[in-house]
Amino acid sequence: MITPRRVLAALLAAVAATSLATAPASAHERGVRPLPQAHSHNDYEHTRPLHDALDQGFTSVEADIYLVDGQLLVAHDLADTRPDRTLESLYLEPLRKRVLANHGVGVYRKQNPFEARFPAEKASTEFQLLIDVKGDADSTYAALEKRLYNPRYSFLFSLYAFGHVQKRAVTAVISGGRPKDVMLGQKVRLAFYDGRIKDENDLHIGSDPRVTPLVSDSWTGLFTWTGAGEFPAAERAKLHDIVERAHAAGQRVRFWATPDAAGPDRDALWKALVAAGVDHLNTDDLPGLADFLRSR
Repeated sequence: MITPRRVLAALLAAVAATSLATAPASAHERGVRPLPQAHSHNDYEHTRPLHDALDQGFTSVEADIYLVDGQLLVAHDLADTRPDRTLESLYLEPLRKRVLANHGVGVYRKQNPFEARFPAEKASTEFQLLIDVKGDADSTYAALEKRLYNPRYSFLFSLYAFGHVQKRAVTAVISGGRPKDVMLGQKVRLAFYDGRIKDENDLHIGSDPRVTPLVSDSWTGLFTWTGAGEFPAAERAKLHDIVERAHAAGQRVRFWATPDAAGPDRDALWKALVAAGVDHLNTDDLPGLADFLRSR
């Protein structure tokens, strides 16, 4: 159970940890332009989880977690879990080091107007850690909360407290097995809810963005077009309506199960998503999406 005393301790730790951020950002980090729409799907399957995505400027990464013998292990399937691949080792600790190196400002270093090559670089870029809960939702989320409230990491994460949101370097969003009733009942949280676009029984478009800042769904569950030929007019209108309703409610939009094989079909679909204002483009091909977004 997360008590008020633990919440206060986490807040004080945030101040203390940020004040210790003295190491300068590396030259490589200074040269990366963040890509606000780039989401690394199943990020942990890359050679260097998190780091490969950061090298390409991605601002959202996805990690699947299982609770195994008290540890949060990162893998797509339970059979593939390994005791050395924990959420802490692959994501929390590297993010901590990165943010401290950037003086607590963010995962990407905030540039001043004289250094920035592009207007978007003049401000720090929000970073999303999308955590896909596998297995039992309640017990896994309870274990996750302990990690998020650990004073070593708590300063990293955006805070929901009594109806207000304080943005920090990283926003943790819970997907997969989401304990909706538990999260809705919390007055203070360091995590947010990934709603579903088409499920009226779930938190969806129009729900409170302080709880559900992101709505996601399967592309192939909502659309038939996968990039070949003309985008049917009715489906194009449906896509724009989804995005416009979500944005009007203050929410971001993501689709999974979008075609990801390099080629003209994928490019056509990505162009349609960008044109509609979809906030996160889902991919396993990090260089491919980075090149696509930078070419635009």
